Amino acid sequence: MSAPRIRRVATGKEMEAVRDDFITQGYSVKSTGEATTLLSNAGWGSVTNHILIFVFTVWFTFGLGNLVYALYAHAKGDEVLIKVGEAA
Repeated sequence: MSAPRIRRVATGKEMEAVRDDFITQGYSVKSTGEATTLLSNAGWGSVTNHILIFVFTVWFTFGLGNLVYALYAHAKGDEVLIKVGEAA
């Protein structure tokens, strides 16, 4: 898994506002601390991609292609680390 994106904020209050914005977008909180919050948006892949994979590979993979795609999409979910502090 790749390193999370880092979003820097100036205050704890701003961190809470940014965290709430990400939660509204579908992210979930993985961990939180006094000066950091780690959010993840690990889904199971798009419905369109699942349909295409099913149509084109069901005869060869017996549906396992969809399972592999779902696991891959879940593992490659986007992560954001919100940090309170000065910019680098």
